[in-house]
Amino acid sequence: MFKLLRDAFKIKNIRSKIFFTLFILLAFRIGAHITVPGVDAKALIEMNELTIFAMLNTVSGNAMENFSLFAMGVSPYITSSIIVQLLQMDIVPKFVEWSKQGEVGRRKLNQATRYITLVLGFVQSITITAGISAYSSASFLKNQSLTSYLTIGLILTAGTMIVTWMGEQITEKGIGNGVSMIIFAGIIAKLPGGIKEIYLDYFVRIDSSDLWKSIIFIAILIIAICVVVIGATFVQQAERKIPIQYTKRVAGAPQSSYLPLKVNAAGVIPVIFAGSFLATPNAILQAFSGTQSTKGWFQVLSQVLDYSTITGGLVYTALIVAFTFFYAFVQVNPEKVAENLQKQGSYIPSVRPGKGTEEYISKLLIRLSTVGSVFLALVAILPIIAQNVWDLPKAIGLGGTSLLIVISVALETNKQLEGLLLKRQYIGFIRE
Repeated sequence: MFKLLRDAFKIKNIRSKIFFTLFILLAFRIGAHITVPGVDAKALIEMNELTIFAMLNTVSGNAMENFSLFAMGVSPYITSSIIVQLLQMDIVPKFVEWSKQGEVGRRKLNQATRYITLVLGFVQSITITAGISAYSSASFLKNQSLTSYLTIGLILTAGTMIVTWMGEQITEKGIGNGVSMIIFAGIIAKLPGGIKEIYLDYFVRIDSSDLWKSIIFIAILIIAICVVVIGATFVQQAERKIPIQYTKRVAGAPQSSYLPLKVNAAGVIPVIFAGSFLATPNAILQAFSGTQSTKGWFQVLSQVLDYSTITGGLVYTALIVAFTFFYAFVQVNPEKVAENLQKQGSYIPSVRPGKGTEEYISKLLIRLSTVGSVFLALVAILPIIAQNVWDLPKAIGLGGTSLLIVISVALETNKQLEGLLLKRQYIGFIRE
């Protein structure tokens, strides 16, 4: 890894991409500490006991804890991306048409995603503000007027659009996936604080008789982290190589090759999607907590949308599994893969070209995604179960999700750097 970074910094173009990414992330972290005007951020201390607040804070790149300009983070953008991708599945004909138009269609879909993000961001920002104000016993809003709500809604929506733009700039001009990098930066920035919290809770604020219990707990925690890191790295890198034969012999081309299919083709996106998907309706629900908290429907929805409860945990797990299958088929479209293989004059041995190849890849993708989805769900949900059973700090509950995001983004960024370096070597070879 260090050798890769050293080689990357030697090349001006790649070095510029890295510095550009770091500059955007620095700008995001600065904005994440600027509290919205008219708000008392100290009132958010009470919100730390809410699991949904922890989820919102993670998805926002830890910008929610200060109720900053970027408090909404990329959550509305993630939700709108899910909506647009679902609408492309023969639901809205116009979206289906755009999905087949290549680069032009992609730009149109991105524009539609931004418009939906704008609407969702405004609605979500007002409901979250109302929910926090209703839940908090302290004076969260200095002015409870409609104008104050609208002003904060506009500021947070503008912050969401700026963060979305930052993510797009990183994707186009920097290194890695912009949305994932922003969440990654927030998790890394909070890591020292999390280590300090665990140190204070298990070494400073305890009796000497409990010292060995704390040491054993920390040792188990370190072992668990190592197991998750090794397991996540193994699953993220694992792939199934499908052999491919070519019917047309091209000079210099091999007679056979293989098509790589990852065990977890969706990466960590399903975990982010599931968290954002739960956070959005829960944020709206909190707006009614002041007047409807005793009602039956409110309590049922609160249970369903709270991942720390049994019902909510099952819903969270089901969403991770569902999004893993959904996004895997978005990333690896069996129909397009079969069509491209046929155009290239290639085929999978013992499998009919065209429809037969499409069905074969679909079945294989389902089997691979089953393993990937179970792994993602276990890593995300087991720390939450451990938190509830042994009354651990809330940072432990979302530790699995945070680790998955960090590992996935690090591996993806590493792979992109390797690709840029390899491309540079090919260019140099051609020029010579």
